Amino acid sequence: MPEASVVIATHDRSEELRACLESLELQSARARFEIVVVDNGSRDATQSVIAAAPHVVPVFVAEPNRAKARNAGIAAASGELILFCDDDTIAPRDFVSAHLAAHRRTSRALVSGPIINVQDAASSPAPRSRNYSRAFFCTCNASVAKQELLAVGGFDEQYDLYGWEDTDLGIRLRERGLRRVFDWSAFIYHVKPPATMAFERRRAQAQEKGTMAARFVRKNPSLAVRLATGAYTLNFARAAVLRAPPVRALCERLARAGPQSSLTSALATDALVDGIYVDALRAGLRQARA
Repeated sequence: MPEASVVIATHDRSEELRACLESLELQSARARFEIVVVDNGSRDATQSVIAAAPHVVPVFVAEPNRAKARNAGIAAASGELILFCDDDTIAPRDFVSAHLAAHRRTSRALVSGPIINVQDAASSPAPRSRNYSRAFFCTCNASVAKQELLAVGGFDEQYDLYGWEDTDLGIRLRERGLRRVFDWSAFIYHVKPPATMAFERRRAQAQEKGTMAARFVRKNPSLAVRLATGAYTLNFARAAVLRAPPVRALCERLARAGPQSSLTSALATDALVDGIYVDALRAGLRQARA
């Protein structure tokens, strides 16, 4: 039985997945873990990539739902530890061994490490202070005992759009008494080419994330969750400025006028994305009260 199972949920990212799996094959702890890949309804060459990869446990979940896909991966895993990473990550050689070592040092731990955003797979900067995260649980880079995940019911599959399903699960794991360990040696590279952050994609993600934030608040209306999601009066008042037609029209022009690398365009895009997120959040909360 392997010590750990690396669980990856993937959807239409065959080339990114191929690079991720190649990096996992080169791990110093390769003999100590298995890889579970959940194809979440892909229509590209994902199945071929999975079939060609050695040591992969394949799982298929047709409905696009990351929470459901990861639950299926947990169910198929035979390792005592579940290590989550995304399909567009590149794992350094000692990534898995760092997670395993952290669990040996600390019992009942939820281990995470730096997530270093890079523009291409060839980049490999060392982790820096800005890569520290206070997030209790982020599925891009986190590991926890399988029995602990099962004890809290795994991911809530009603988070069927983008965002918040890992934060929700993290709250339940923390309430169960798990200790968060941030290990600087357990870092991973998250490959984010500029093209993947195009405005239209960010707009769609913001819409979905705001909708899921409303669901999160309805499920857990605590102050901590309201602050984390932005579901509080001061934030709504701030966002109201962005909804004013003249301001939104100006931001739209600036966002589309120049390259995303320009400061003005980037700030305008951020403002628009933020406004879209808050609009979706407010709509979701209002719908629940209706």
